[in-house]
Amino acid sequence: MTRETLADVLDEIAQLLELKGENPFKIRAYRQGAEVVRGFDGDIVALARNNELDGIKGIGEALRDKLHELAATGTLAFHQKLRAEFPEGLFDLFDVSGLGPKKIKALWETLAVGSIADLKAACEADKVAGLPGFGAKTQSKILEALQQRKSFADTFRLGTITSLVDDILEALRDHPAASRVAACGSFRRAKETVHDLDFLVATKEPAELCRYFTTFPPVSSIIACGDTKASVRLENGLQCDLRAVSNAEFPFALQYFTGSKEHNVAIRQRALKHGWSLNEYGLNPVDGAAPAPEITDEIEIYKALGLRYIAPELRENRGEIEAAETGDLPKLVEIENLRGTFHSHTTASDGADTLEEMAEAAQELGMQYLGIADHSKSSFQARGLDEERLLAQIESIRSLNAAYTGFKLFAGSEVDILKDGSLDFDDSILSQLDYCVASVHNVFTLTEDEMTARICRAMENEHVTMLGHLTGRLLLKREGYAVNHSRIIDCAAETRTIIELNCSPMRLDMDWRWWKRAKDKGVLCSINPDAHSTAQLHYLHLGVRLARKGWLSRENILNTRSLADVEQFLKTPKSKR
Repeated sequence: MTRETLADVLDEIAQLLELKGENPFKIRAYRQGAEVVRGFDGDIVALARNNELDGIKGIGEALRDKLHELAATGTLAFHQKLRAEFPEGLFDLFDVSGLGPKKIKALWETLAVGSIADLKAACEADKVAGLPGFGAKTQSKILEALQQRKSFADTFRLGTITSLVDDILEALRDHPAASRVAACGSFRRAKETVHDLDFLVATKEPAELCRYFTTFPPVSSIIACGDTKASVRLENGLQCDLRAVSNAEFPFALQYFTGSKEHNVAIRQRALKHGWSLNEYGLNPVDGAAPAPEITDEIEIYKALGLRYIAPELRENRGEIEAAETGDLPKLVEIENLRGTFHSHTTASDGADTLEEMAEAAQELGMQYLGIADHSKSSFQARGLDEERLLAQIESIRSLNAAYTGFKLFAGSEVDILKDGSLDFDDSILSQLDYCVASVHNVFTLTEDEMTARICRAMENEHVTMLGHLTGRLLLKREGYAVNHSRIIDCAAETRTIIELNCSPMRLDMDWRWWKRAKDKGVLCSINPDAHSTAQLHYLHLGVRLARKGWLSRENILNTRSLADVEQFLKTPKSKR
């Protein structure tokens, strides 16, 4: 039993309850419980198994008992009973862009669509278009989404596998014969999606570690198991590979299996110029060259090649080697540098927790400030606030702030950018906010030029502090809308508009490949969790990883600044920042 399994079961219960049309508050409790499980710092599986979950916020008595049953027995009767009411393949429909519980329920009840194959067949037979609330356009979009889903097969989001990686690393460390353990590959480089996971262990008993690796609870099948390497497939379909090496080989294997391929090719070529051959086993002289210095860790590999240490996130052969040679590598941001964050939601719109609960959670995490940015009125599907409700929320925030010491809530709004680039609220309302996040939430089919012009017009508004999720992408579910990143970054620089790094695991938007350009243009970043619950504030850890991949230092990020500095920044007109 792993924490990911616990969380997945709670998430699935929430989906099942939605399909049955149950109380939304009950559904929300299960979703929040899943987030708490994923974000909990301690060994939540052990606590659940021993029935010691009392006092953990977000896990009430009913959830506590269900988690205990699940962790102690490996199954949950309540979950199994709910599952039995629906076909197995129905749950795959939740991964199809544009399908929510109501539509899935309609498809199941009217057309007996219980799987991806059923859905595809129903669309191709033109049966879906005739259902109430669907239509020909929706049917066409579903077919497009199914094709995208097929192209994303065997790919996983970075943010959804992080806790799984932590669990596997912890299990490897528990073995007495393991001296050093690491995750490698694209996960270590913080790629937004990964195809498989690579693990490395230094040991004197490689065959034993390989066998041990194949016994982990999430393993559904063993692909191979030898004396120094093992491959398994997990229950979620993810392939995991283990390499077992000696302690002396560990630094070289870590560097090699971290990649990227392009980075490694350039590094090996550099080693050859020094007269050495670099591979996963060592750094060895060729053609009578002098021996390489003794190497005990990755830092010494790069040092031997005349380079500053290159952080794993930067190893994509996008200028990091040249910067390491000239001493121009940035000092990358750390999670400890963050002082607060923006773009969080409450129960006023589509969040799971109240203002007070979000503020309390932020303070427990050591934040000095938290920006509230509930949706604006055009986002009716998210219960967006109209002018009256927004002004009332501003007053509530001011009242709460009067009681805080060393902490502040900033009153903001995630304001919809309308089709023509205007905003969902008039300037008379926006001027009363501490800050404003402007985001696109509809009409995704504009041309690149039209969408770029739309977003730029919004950024030209003096009250727009930052741009939210630049492309609107949902990783492995929906491609972002067409937009010219270069022009938007240039416009952000000209208008002094911040671009957020939305660190929801579904988004990670703006994409890491564009942050170096934004940094060079002087555009500030704000690492925002787009938190819809207290547990989702932990997404900041993921955001920092992607900010590092984008070459960002603390100086490039607004929310590394102190409360006093942020207050002064937000009070200063955009043109003077």
